[in-house]
Amino acid sequence: MHQKTKIVVLHMKELIYTGIFVLLGILFIILLVLMFIPKDKENTTTTETASATYVPGVYTTSLVLNNNTVDIQVVVDENNINSIQLVNLDEAVTTMYPLIEPAFEEIVDQIYAGESFENITYADDNKYTSSILLEAIGDSLEKATIKNEAPVTEEE
Repeated sequence: MHQKTKIVVLHMKELIYTGIFVLLGILFIILLVLMFIPKDKENTTTTETASATYVPGVYTTSLVLNNNTVDIQVVVDENNINSIQLVNLDEAVTTMYPLIEPAFEEIVDQIYAGESFENITYADDNKYTSSILLEAIGDSLEKATIKNEAPVTEEE
């Protein structure tokens, strides 16, 4: 029984590269595990829904004026109205309804100032235009508002 001696030659450069790749692989696996482990959802959702007023996003309501569509776009985050804009406002609409932009700006300024919808005032000469714009803004905000429904519980 004669065994031959085996000599293994390891280059230092290869050992270093292998060690670095093993460490990076372990770090990558740890990072993936930390990213995809579910957090405690019961505590986070109850605190978020209790303090949030709106579902963050962009909400749009369309108005049809003389066969032209004007969109009112409301951008909200959880607790604030970030912007309210007239979108797709055609030149024909501004010609036919010259008070639409000033009435809209007046309403938006009052909303930004923190007025509730019951306290918003507008001039008598643009009462119809202002009421339509106010209704469209209210519809967009209603889409964004969180509905507080009682959770369904199962009885055992």
